[in-house]
Amino acid sequence: MTSARQFCTFYLNNLLFGVESQKIQEVVTYRELRPVPLAPPVVSGLMNLRGQVVVALELRRQLELPDRPTNMLPVCLVVRAAGGTVCLLADEVGNVVEVEEETFEPSPETLSPRLRSVILGVHKLEGQLMHVLDSDRACQVQAVSQVQASEASAAGVGRN
Repeated sequence: MTSARQFCTFYLNNLLFGVESQKIQEVVTYRELRPVPLAPPVVSGLMNLRGQVVVALELRRQLELPDRPTNMLPVCLVVRAAGGTVCLLADEVGNVVEVEEETFEPSPETLSPRLRSVILGVHKLEGQLMHVLDSDRACQVQAVSQVQASEASAAGVGRN
């Protein structure tokens, strides 16, 4: 017997991504964000979600994709992550899909360590690939910085 999993899908730069459905609290239209002084570029700002202050992270920056065109408003995927509730900004929301485990392949070794820490792998769907996002890691600004520091250390950057 195979086990099926459900994913909420979304698009970034015309690429299909998925987050496990149980991690998604809700999907909301874009709301005005308040800037956070001295925040890393991945932090787009803070939003008021029915009285709760939620940090909004730009997934395009988190995944090293080009910036979203200025005429395109993002959608907010409100995710329940290990550190609390976070809004992940995406280009467009897709459907909820159910996939079988045998369609999954882990991320290739050639992917940068930074991206491998956030993208678990892909599911082969009919006519396209769905990149599986580790929502807990995608919501950790610090985790990405630590991966960058370890890459720099491995490359010998900062050594005398």
